[in-house]
Amino acid sequence: MQSFEVRGGKKLFGEITPQGAKNEALQIISAVLLSPEKITVSNIPDIVDVNLLIELLGEMKVKVDRQSRDTCVFQADDVDVDYLHSEAYHKKSGKLRGSVMLAGPLLARFKKAYIPKPGGDKIGRRRLDTHIIGFEKLGAKFAYDTEDGFFHLETTGLKGTNILLDEPSVTGTANILMAASMAAGTTTIYNAACEPYLQQLCKMLNRMGAKISGVGSNMLTITGVDALGGTEHRMLPDMIEVGSFIGLAAMTQSDITIKNAGIEHLGVIPERFQQLGIQMNFNGDDIHIPAQEFYEIQKYMDGGVLTVYDHPWPGFTPDLLSIVLVTAIQAKGSVLIHQKMFESRLFFVDKLIDMGAQIILCDPHRAVVIGLEREQQLRGITMSSPDIRAGVALLIAALSAQGKSTIQNIEQIDRGYQNIDERLIKLGADIKRIN
Repeated sequence: MQSFEVRGGKKLFGEITPQGAKNEALQIISAVLLSPEKITVSNIPDIVDVNLLIELLGEMKVKVDRQSRDTCVFQADDVDVDYLHSEAYHKKSGKLRGSVMLAGPLLARFKKAYIPKPGGDKIGRRRLDTHIIGFEKLGAKFAYDTEDGFFHLETTGLKGTNILLDEPSVTGTANILMAASMAAGTTTIYNAACEPYLQQLCKMLNRMGAKISGVGSNMLTITGVDALGGTEHRMLPDMIEVGSFIGLAAMTQSDITIKNAGIEHLGVIPERFQQLGIQMNFNGDDIHIPAQEFYEIQKYMDGGVLTVYDHPWPGFTPDLLSIVLVTAIQAKGSVLIHQKMFESRLFFVDKLIDMGAQIILCDPHRAVVIGLEREQQLRGITMSSPDIRAGVALLIAALSAQGKSTIQNIEQIDRGYQNIDERLIKLGADIKRIN
């Protein structure tokens, strides 16, 4: 097991480019199963979760030509569907949440799918109900086998229908959308997620020959087609990395330029960090965060304490609440962080409190951060990363802290951030990866 040894207190300087979007990659790479023709995908993030999914496709006999670490040509013209019920598949697919995204394409094209119980982060319960109910409404039959630990899905042929989602789940919408793309007739998905990554998937499928309208709204209409063809697709920059780098610059009083940030797809992300008092300059598609000694959290017009909470797109993504929380530690003022979607995602604040942060954990969903205003530095400690986003929040805290910090279980960070230590070292960070 590897750890990061971090010596904090250094101001960073330079340019950094965000990786391709992790959450988009899991959808797009799963979608290659919908066609027997070649599909070229570029700007792929070179991270554990995505590489594991690509390996999984290879073991299913999808032809994978990795032309470079960020570009892959896929051709699913000889898929081994029987592999999906093997012990090897169960073992590998259960390690990451993204494996559930294979079910929609497999049902659409091969009329059967197997889903292991979800893997991934320990951030709270992550239910599959939205996916399963959507597949059932399209005509799939569902059963859970307690002996093999798989959800079994099969169909004699999917049929279009009207679906009202009980939650605007991104993965649920994507999975049902992919299944419906080859179902007989027309499907409407209401209360659909409309994140940029979902829009990217819709655009890619339409280029492959799908008939999807309403892209970018919460109602998607899909007219099923008999077959889909090949295409080329380029991932968006990862908005979570962009937000992480904004928070990093503020906490470490650094001058950082985020290159090719995909500003038009960031939604309210820049605005939320500006509410913490962080200055930003937008130059074309680059974001420059100048070094700031102090930043002050805004209040509401009536003087109330700012609340930052997660909400389905175009609201604020839950994946950046951990970053906002840690960034607020050295601000002037207070902020309430309200994590609505996952009940275990704020539990990492005990480590920040041990470092000297003033945080009140109200309950599993809410925490109040009282800014230190640079009157004292955080102190380095030994800690463990519980999930991807909390891990990077702890890394940001360590880089701003006085003395040495050790972050254990960095496999969690590696699942979502590509060579993060090497990229930050180029900005002047003192990070060592140790066994």
